[in-house]
Amino acid sequence: MGSERYIGIMSGTSMDGVDTVLVDIDGGNIQLLCEHAFPMSEDLKQSLLDVCLGQPTNLQIIGELDHRLGHLFADAVIALLDKANVDPSTVAAIGSHGQTVFHSPETEYAFTMQLGDANIISAKTGITTIADFRRKDMAYGGQGAPLVPAFHQQLFGQPDLTRVILNIGGISNITVLSPNKPVTGFDTGPGNMLMDAWINKHKDQRYDNEGTWAQSGTVNAKLLNSLLSDPYFALAPPKSTGRELFNLDWLHSHLKAFNLSPEDIQRTLAELTAVTIANDVRAENPGELLVCGGGAHNPLIMARLTGLLPKWTVLTTADRGVDIDNMEAMAFAWLAYRTIHQLPGNLPEVTGAKQLTCLGAIYPA
Repeated sequence: MGSERYIGIMSGTSMDGVDTVLVDIDGGNIQLLCEHAFPMSEDLKQSLLDVCLGQPTNLQIIGELDHRLGHLFADAVIALLDKANVDPSTVAAIGSHGQTVFHSPETEYAFTMQLGDANIISAKTGITTIADFRRKDMAYGGQGAPLVPAFHQQLFGQPDLTRVILNIGGISNITVLSPNKPVTGFDTGPGNMLMDAWINKHKDQRYDNEGTWAQSGTVNAKLLNSLLSDPYFALAPPKSTGRELFNLDWLHSHLKAFNLSPEDIQRTLAELTAVTIANDVRAENPGELLVCGGGAHNPLIMARLTGLLPKWTVLTTADRGVDIDNMEAMAFAWLAYRTIHQLPGNLPEVTGAKQLTCLGAIYPA
């Protein structure tokens, strides 16, 4: 099995754009060749948020969003190929995660929904596209998430060192790599999502750059304890969550008993992110905590993790050779490689699935 090129596309819960990567995969080795961040229009983001947050919708709206996202992802790939000066015919496949609009793994009729028509991606780029990664795992009784821990194990597993890989996107999730133990991984709770929504509401900004606004406020211990009382944080894994639970309505339900300044609430939300992560990491034998995702750029979050986890070495994945902004896009390029070669992509001990399985549906060019 020789060297092959794959593309990964990731549009996360924060909806702050489309991350694309071009990688070279040679057996167990993966090399990042090029990356490109492609913007998402405010109009499209708002339309997606309306659906995610339960605004009235219909099948036409869903179908049109699926279509628009298919073109967005295809255009993002074309921009990446132009930047890398690479011919599409040299790329084996694209792995497209799709845009999650609803994730409901615990209901009677469990499902997850990612939009972004892979037919459009493959037709427009001329490259075989793999999509719909999560539902096969759910068909075998899993949560369909998280799927990235298998990739983390490939990159960072060590025989004599505990490593926890932390991705702070809209939602925070961890992968625990402990010597002589099965890999575990789950969503710890909110990452940037609540902070992004709160600053957008009060200052019309998409995110709190370097946590500056949060640092102007003070943690309110009573509000923090109220937020921490949510039953999700006490659930045992496997577990996964999203905007369906942690949203502004959820936050407002806790704020009714308080009269706080917006910046104090922002600071408390930052503390919620750090504390919920630290509570789960602290349950493991100390080692390295490797942080990636947008939250790795937030000095306040990084400082609080260091303070809350004094026995741990807190680093970013860049300190171990993997770019912090492209981890998940690289993971779905790798999962596309696994699908093309009919290899399993899930970890049942992480997702709760009954068995290993090959993930994703193939859309030939």
